[in-house]
Amino acid sequence: LAGQPWFCRNLARSLTEAKVKNQRTLLLRNHVEPDSRTLAQLKDMAVRAAECDSLEQLLGIEGNAARLYFGAFQGLIKTEIDETLPAIFQFDFNGRNRRPPRDAVNALLSLGYSLLVRDFTIACYAVGFDPMMGFYHRPRFGRPALALDLMEPFRPLIVDSAVISAINNRMVTPADFIQVADSVALNAAGRKGFFRAYELRMDTMATHPLFDYRVTYRRMLEIQARLLAKLLQGEIPSYPAFVTR
Repeated sequence: LAGQPWFCRNLARSLTEAKVKNQRTLLLRNHVEPDSRTLAQLKDMAVRAAECDSLEQLLGIEGNAARLYFGAFQGLIKTEIDETLPAIFQFDFNGRNRRPPRDAVNALLSLGYSLLVRDFTIACYAVGFDPMMGFYHRPRFGRPALALDLMEPFRPLIVDSAVISAINNRMVTPADFIQVADSVALNAAGRKGFFRAYELRMDTMATHPLFDYRVTYRRMLEIQARLLAKLLQGEIPSYPAFVTR
């Protein structure tokens, strides 16, 4: 099925639609004053993702949604600037950058996404999947493509939420960052603070819309992997990607 374009497209559509919807919900719940135009555009992007005809078009839709979402991300951060420290250590977010992350917020996001990839890789192994064989993300040496596929709807719900919580609750401060060449990274105390924020988020309870019972996000990862297994075995007609209420 990973070699069947129709299957890859259908699964990718479900994952991307759910991701955009969850991004929009995060803005609605946590933004100081969410822009109605941005929310409307994200809603339109989710509809377009559900109806997309090709993976190439889907990548474009996902990219546009990310631009809108991260363009509004600063409104989720509620801290003051510490003028005694360098600007790159401040929680002043001006857009996503990575490989390497060049400011404090992007350093947190990149670390969080790497943790989520690890946890979804573990979930894939627990279910019996090869995490290297993906459907939306193409297989590449050393790349857990299936874990990257399954984590898409959970990026805003787990990682972005953990980053916001870590910053706003001062579990991580600008003093917890160091500069290494062109990149920004956390020191030991900063990593400890962010790991705590991430684990607290993973232990948060959420209601699964398919089963209507509450489980932790950590348990949710394995549930979603098992639902994909049921789809591959023909037990369910489509993949029920997780969308928060």
